Amino acid sequence: MHTVAVLALDQVIPFDLSTPIDVFQRTRLPDGRPGYQIRVCAEQPEIDAGAFTLRAPWGLAGLQGADTIIVPGTATPEAPLPPAVRDALRAAAEDGTRIASICTGTFPLAATGLLDGLRVTTHWIAAGLLAATHPEITVDPDVLYVDNGQFLTSAGAAAGMDLCLHMIRRDYGSAVAADAARLSVMPLEREGGQAQFIVHDYPPTPHGSALEPLLTWLQENLGRDLTLADIAARSGTSTRTLMRRFREQTGTTPLQWLHRARIRQAQHLLETTRHSVERVGAQVGFGSPTAFRDRFKKTTGVSPHAYRRTFS
Repeated sequence: MHTVAVLALDQVIPFDLSTPIDVFQRTRLPDGRPGYQIRVCAEQPEIDAGAFTLRAPWGLAGLQGADTIIVPGTATPEAPLPPAVRDALRAAAEDGTRIASICTGTFPLAATGLLDGLRVTTHWIAAGLLAATHPEITVDPDVLYVDNGQFLTSAGAAAGMDLCLHMIRRDYGSAVAADAARLSVMPLEREGGQAQFIVHDYPPTPHGSALEPLLTWLQENLGRDLTLADIAARSGTSTRTLMRRFREQTGTTPLQWLHRARIRQAQHLLETTRHSVERVGAQVGFGSPTAFRDRFKKTTGVSPHAYRRTFS
């Protein structure tokens, strides 16, 4: 039987802790036998889980001999990783143990150095912090999970279920995984990635900068068919000067800024109106429904219709 050790750190997020326990405990093989044995492990006898205190039945020794170790997210991802936990995870990795993190559990796993040079993910709201804290890894905020073989990472909340079902499929095949998915009331594979859940704020307007009036004008004229020459004419500069100033003050190009603003406005309209997708695309300045759908899916990972079904 496959042994899964779930590592509970201080300030563990209860949902992230319970997700692998529940999903793996529900898994049954074709002959009815359980597919997994679960160990809940912790460095200390008692763990602060926010709303309650957890007594883990296993210490760090429970990580030894496990086939898989799961590191759930914590409410304090920047907290220093206890040396004993770091050493235990490194030792398990040396033994070939598969190690996966859920949500902000990527932070303590990254602190071991085991993810250096790898592409990873975490909850989208913490992706920027993870990238800044651990520049040695590549953070992809758009996906539900990343499988690097021995090391796997997932995005936040329900994405932990996606990762667990993926590991079940790796261990026992699609039929067993599909049955576990039905018991968890989850699709085996979800459409799109984490990108569809990211709140795409309106692009920042640097207050007091020379570009502020231009950016305000762009925001008010998203529905117009604007070219780079149009934007430069409005700013009273050459296109070359406009490009340079834009990059200096916004970190992007005029047209990229405009596309981002249009997609955010489109999200708002899809969430709050019953306008057709074609009308929404035209309202935010796309010249054709195809161009709108392509840009929307490139940005959010799903089609406008799928986005509306999820969020309206």
